[in-house]
Amino acid sequence: MKRIALLIAACGALTACSQNASVMASYREAGSLVDTGTFGLATMNNTAVHTGAISYATNLNRRFEAEVPTMINFDFNSTALDEQARAVLRAQADFIKQFPEVRFKVYGHTDLVGSTASNRRLGLRRAEAVVLYFQSQGIDRSRLEAVVSYGEEQPLIVTEGRERANRRTVTEVSGFVESNQMIMDGRYADVIFREYVNSAAASTQLSGISGAEIATDR
Repeated sequence: MKRIALLIAACGALTACSQNASVMASYREAGSLVDTGTFGLATMNNTAVHTGAISYATNLNRRFEAEVPTMINFDFNSTALDEQARAVLRAQADFIKQFPEVRFKVYGHTDLVGSTASNRRLGLRRAEAVVLYFQSQGIDRSRLEAVVSYGEEQPLIVTEGRERANRRTVTEVSGFVESNQMIMDGRYADVIFREYVNSAAASTQLSGISGAEIATDR
């Protein structure tokens, strides 16, 4: 019984110490603890939400995925773009050119054959090959974020053998030029005009459909 009582008392003391430590932490001066890298993230996230940056980029990426293929594939241990890959990249480039305010990132992947280090390098070279092709299509390099290689880390099909589906690059919307949705250097006017024309065209099409329906009813 004495041992049980001692154990209960010890647990109570530890709990009290833990609570006291939490209370004392709230009285420390600002900056007394080294920041782990999260300071300011909440404010940054709130700003992005309220300015529409997050939703705009997310919705645009969904549109990108819906309108054009976002992935191309490669032969084994190769970074060469075959005609099928170039056709897909031309479609991607046409989409990218429509949004001068948006940046894109290319991710490189490999299959599981070979060492991790060599596959990392190969994935990076594949992503760089895509970026270079985009540049040949007239897209400014500054709009293409530093290419990233996942190497063999994210296979679509898990197999130790050669798998073409895993040897790929994926293009995604990554954000806005200069991390700002509102481009006030002259290009923003182009963006507004483009969206205005597109919305007017959509309204005209809707009006035409409505008129046709009325005529049919008569």
